[in-house]
Amino acid sequence: MNLPRHVRLVEVGPRDGLQNEKQPISVADKVRLVDDLSAAGVEYVEVGSFVSPKWVPQMAGSAEVFAQIQQKPGVTYAALTPNMQGFEAAMLAGVKEVAVFAAASEAFSQKNINCSISESLQRFVPVMDAAREQGVRVRGYVSCVLGCPYEGEVPAQQVAAVARELFEMGCYEISLGDTIGTGTAGKTRALFETVGRDIPRDKLAGHFHDTYGQALANIYASLLEGIHVFDSSVAGLGGCPYAKGASGNVASEDVLYLLDGLGIHTGIELAALVQAGERICQVLGRDNGSRVARAWRGA
Repeated sequence: MNLPRHVRLVEVGPRDGLQNEKQPISVADKVRLVDDLSAAGVEYVEVGSFVSPKWVPQMAGSAEVFAQIQQKPGVTYAALTPNMQGFEAAMLAGVKEVAVFAAASEAFSQKNINCSISESLQRFVPVMDAAREQGVRVRGYVSCVLGCPYEGEVPAQQVAAVARELFEMGCYEISLGDTIGTGTAGKTRALFETVGRDIPRDKLAGHFHDTYGQALANIYASLLEGIHVFDSSVAGLGGCPYAKGASGNVASEDVLYLLDGLGIHTGIELAALVQAGERICQVLGRDNGSRVARAWRGA
């Protein structure tokens, strides 16, 4: 199959990345990160999450972040809204696109959100109804698609069933997440082959963690399957909480370098993206998780 000519990168660093950081992060630093990303040409930024600060302290202040960012025309600024309370808070903050998430693993669903997969999907029904009424687009995430920290292997048919439910509920796009980063290229292709029987491939996205160093290989495998939307995190923000010391999200800079090398257009400027990652890493006092950024620094 021919590679896509254009890929959309969904930048999840400000949400999925920062939520795993231990130290408090100011609203001003979050705003600066989002503005840096959109200035670099990123077309989709997941800005924050409307969840209880008791559960995810780093996402406190998401409404203030939305109020202060410089929203550029043509850029989507989205938020995670796991329930109706979160959705209503997001609407008050002026959010135009939201995301919901479910797991492909029963054990993960129980341990992560204390309910079954079926129960989690039922929670989204009022959110989907309200979003439809208000003209708000909803993106769906499915986690543990290539392995679970509690169950091990997750059957592709199980992933397809959850993805199909989200799609039929009204999610315009379903992002399949390798939460623990154990997926390999062959399994990735087989997964999209299975899920792609139920959902058009232009409605699917890939979300790969780099725990085992396979994320870029899995993204290339996905490109071969006709997938042209990928989630990534600037500077590789967001460690994997299920594998001590392991990297989590694949670094946006590394994905962009791969895509640039393949002649695939994203509209993102690599130098500006590297600079955005370096700046937030300085704020956090942590090493940059992007190999490209580290190579540029040493060049």
